[in-house]
Amino acid sequence: MGKKGSLARQLLVLQLGIVLVLLVAVAAVSIAQASASFRDTEGRRMLGVAEDVAANPGLRSALEDPARHETLAPFAESGRALSGADSVVITRADLVVLTSSDPRQDGLPLPIGASTVAEGRSWVGVIDGSVVAHVPVVTKNGEIIGIVVAGREQPSLWQALVDSPGNLVVLLGIATGLGVAGSLWLAWWVKRQTLGLEPHEITGLVEHREAMLHGIREGVLGLDQQHRVTLVNDQARSLLSLPPDAVGRTVDELDLNDRLVDVLTGRATGADQIGLRRGRVLVMNRMPIARDGRSLGAVVTLRDRTELVQLQDQLDANRNITETLRAQAHEFTNRLHTIAGLIELGEYDEVRGYVDRVSATQDQWHAEVSGRIADAAVAALLIAKASLAAEQGVGLRLSPSSTLGDVDDALSGDLVTVLGNLVDNALDALRGQPSDGPGWIEVDIRHGSTEVAVTVRDSGPGVAPEIVEEVFRHGFTTKAAEEGGQRGLGLALTRQTCVRRHGTVSVHNADGAVFTATLPLEVPA
Repeated sequence: MGKKGSLARQLLVLQLGIVLVLLVAVAAVSIAQASASFRDTEGRRMLGVAEDVAANPGLRSALEDPARHETLAPFAESGRALSGADSVVITRADLVVLTSSDPRQDGLPLPIGASTVAEGRSWVGVIDGSVVAHVPVVTKNGEIIGIVVAGREQPSLWQALVDSPGNLVVLLGIATGLGVAGSLWLAWWVKRQTLGLEPHEITGLVEHREAMLHGIREGVLGLDQQHRVTLVNDQARSLLSLPPDAVGRTVDELDLNDRLVDVLTGRATGADQIGLRRGRVLVMNRMPIARDGRSLGAVVTLRDRTELVQLQDQLDANRNITETLRAQAHEFTNRLHTIAGLIELGEYDEVRGYVDRVSATQDQWHAEVSGRIADAAVAALLIAKASLAAEQGVGLRLSPSSTLGDVDDALSGDLVTVLGNLVDNALDALRGQPSDGPGWIEVDIRHGSTEVAVTVRDSGPGVAPEIVEEVFRHGFTTKAAEEGGQRGLGLALTRQTCVRRHGTVSVHNADGAVFTATLPLEVPA
């Protein structure tokens, strides 16, 4: 418990204070209304009393004769007794008191405040806390010979409360009881909602949560039931390139690709989901959160796998080189065995012819690639892929219209990425597929004035019709991965490379899959 007491106690005191202030305000308004009503009602009554006394002919006669001033007291007392007024005072025209309910006032000047009675007009108002009425006594000639004053003392605050309409004391008592009960319930409810935690404990939890969220290297994104972002740490904001006002916005409003939206909203399920975001390869895991059987949202963790993918690409390149060498060694071994068999059989002319044919075939492919492809990296890639395709029983060929001149290093690297992934994709499509004859892959490279167009077609089954549009629009999707094995991520990286250079990539079926990618010669600024 902190120095200021528990949260429930603080809320109770605060609510009781609010109730007390409201009750005081209600009482003040009620008293003000009661006082105004008292002044209005009693003012009219006191005016009637003073007018009745002033209209008495005997009073007028006594005022005209100074010797009879001592006989004025009965007139004042009679008017007071009959009307219920607290006091009836009779004065001369110069406001000197002749008779009063309070003998101490006799002979003293009467204070009249802002009264207009000296001008011959009746007046009603409040003087010294009493409601008084001043009525002049006028002769037949219109001369003021005296003044009659009737007064009623205003009630005290307590009396005003007791005499208020509907017995305000009882109403205030009921309101106080309800206010206390409501305050106790509110304190209990807040205590329950905060799981019994005090303010300093809640503050500590928030501080620890913020420190933990912003201190870990993994990205963390919190979502509610409507897929609105409730929390996001710096790493997640960087990985997803989120705007500063991401918290409070739904996932659909964050300009993310469909693949990321599917994972964040839970439409794509499973552990270690892969997604692409502006050149980054992200691994995402979504964990739904529920309490007492009620869904509270989800927490998504993100890891940057870009460096791992780059390392994997380098390993794949080394593996491809190894596989190429192994395929070439296997091919050379088979040829040596053939030559050795022919020698043992004494077929020397056949040996000479076989060697000439093998050498001519190999030289022809190298000459064809070198003659049409000026870039060394792309030419080496095609030669290596041809050996891998031959080991799989697949023929790799260049179209008669293929040509590629010298390009800069950046474009050369992008061409190797795109062409390598598309050829591997075609080999995966042909692997294990029944066919009436040997499978084939045709590569068409055209070097234009503004861009390089790469087309890779194969004799495989083609791309499933339901994912022809998805495969590039969604990037890497679970469905595409299931349909194409390893094709999903390679195609996504191909698309990413083309988009980065402001190019395009597409696919259609024509007796097999036909992938077409365009890469501008220069990347727009």
